[in-house]
Amino acid sequence: MALPDSILITGGRGMLAHALDATLTKRGHSSFLAPRSDCDVADPVQVSGLFQKLRPTLVLNCAAYTKVDLAEKEQDQANRCNGDGPGVLAEACRRAGATLVHFSTDYVFDGTSTRPWRADDPVNPQSAYGRSKLLGERAIQSNPPARWLILRTAWLYGPNGPNFVQTMLNVARAGKPLKVVNDQVGSPTYTFDLAEATLDLLERGARGIYHVANAGQTSWFDFARAIFEEWGIDADLKPTTSAEWKATKPDSATRPAYSVFDLAPLNAALGRPMRPWRDALRAYHDRQDPA
Repeated sequence: MALPDSILITGGRGMLAHALDATLTKRGHSSFLAPRSDCDVADPVQVSGLFQKLRPTLVLNCAAYTKVDLAEKEQDQANRCNGDGPGVLAEACRRAGATLVHFSTDYVFDGTSTRPWRADDPVNPQSAYGRSKLLGERAIQSNPPARWLILRTAWLYGPNGPNFVQTMLNVARAGKPLKVVNDQVGSPTYTFDLAEATLDLLERGARGIYHVANAGQTSWFDFARAIFEEWGIDADLKPTTSAEWKATKPDSATRPAYSVFDLAPLNAALGRPMRPWRDALRAYHDRQDPA
């Protein structure tokens, strides 16, 4: 199935929007990037006006409130963007006959599974951020457009935005010591691999909820260690536990202890496996620091 001609990307200044736009351009498509200043996705009037102007046939919703810790205090703001916004976009897409792709998160789960999370596993968010993202998923499903995708992802990083990789590099290059939790396990996800998978799913006619991440798993501590190995940095890095971290930052949100996804349905839909996370990290390094 060919991609539509008129593509709108909300949250247009973020790192995922950047990767989607670049990947679309590489494939010979153009898109309209709408930052929050041009379109507050939770404002039906603004969304309606943008739809009338652009008449999109595909909407890639990258707009999100992503300040996980601050969301504990700013729940109304998180719920408005992450919960109400997807519902407004779903209604607009339904009226326009447009396809909607919405990006969600591993935070909709409680992190207690002992096997990789499946798309139909029970949700049980443990943070305000996770609850706000679940509100968005449910808003779409309660009033869906004719075609929609909800893509849950995790541990996202890439160019054009703040992310764990860049934070680790900045702190290490400043010569500061680092303590990183070693009891939270997940799958780092490179924005450009998520973008490629998104477009491939659309071209293959996929619908519904999919889990999208790079293959394999690691802890945040081992992820940090891999970053320093890749960039050739001798960092002062030590492990810590979630409990020890929480004790130093009592206002921080609860993170899932286990965020590994079952990628079998995704790989089947794509007709290929996702790239291993360590290979993806190397690709990011090469993009940031070409030889």
